[in-house]
Order: sequence, then C-alpha cells, then structure tokens
Amino acid sequence: MAAETQNEAIIRLLTNGVVRSVGRAADMGVVEFDGRDGETLMAHLQCPFRVTQEGKIVLGSRDMRHAQKGAGANAFDEFRTVFDARAAMLNGILEQLRPSVDGVSVGKAGELTVSWAPAFQLTAFPDCSGQVEAWRVFVRGGVHHVFPLDID
Repeated sequence: MAAETQNEAIIRLLTNGVVRSVGRAADMGVVEFDGRDGETLMAHLQCPFRVTQEGKIVLGSRDMRHAQKGAGANAFDEFRTVFDARAAMLNGILEQLRPSVDGVSVGKAGELTVSWAPAFQLTAFPDCSGQVEAWRVFVRGGVHHVFPLDID
C-alpha cells in the first residue's frame, strides 16, 4: 500500500473530529478539535483565515487588528479585539452544538478548508510565496502536518 500523503492524513485526522474552540495565541489563529479517539487536535493558522456561516464571515484574522469599542490602546495584548469578542461568541455556540467536522480539503496552493454543521466553514489561505509556515495541523504531542511541506 502506498504511503499516505500529507493531505490524506490531514483529512483523515480532522474528519469526524469535534470542533471545540477558536481563539488566538498572539496573532496566530488557533482552532482546537477533539479527535475521534479522544486526542486533542489543533490547527495553528499563521496566514489569513476566516470562519463563515452560510457564506457570511463571522470571524476573520484581520479582526485581531481592531479594538473592541472602548478597549483602549492595549486591546490586542488584553485580548479585547473584535476577534476576541467574536471568538468568544462562536465558542459559546460550539460548546452547545459540539459539531463534528464533515468536510476537509487541502488545495494545491495550501488552502485549508474545514466544514461543520450548521453551515460553518473555516478557510485558511496562504498568501506568501516564500518558505514561511502558513499553517499546521497536528495531534498535541504527536505528528505535525505543515504547509508548505518543505519547511525545515
């Protein structure tokens, strides 16, 4: 049997996982999943990304650049950006729904798309032509799948 490609491994890993939360670590997007076997799965997004529902953007990476109303000059450091507020709202929905991933794809140029009901979709889209890590999907304490592939 031929070795599993990275894209196939990512699809296998995330499909039927439960979407646990969205958030950030500094300016990197973080999406957590519970794997089929109880393991913690992560997606670290260092490129532009968004979460849509029924085609409407509900969370976008650029939301990190905008302070919540009245948050002040330290909004980013204090996790008081538009991104943080929308992520908290989305996490409340995810906690209630505990949705399973029903679709995963990885495009030729590294577009990562993960979908779950009801009509949610995470899309990460690398925008750098160099050898800069755009995203990684991994099992906490286990194997990491990185785009682009040939990063050391």
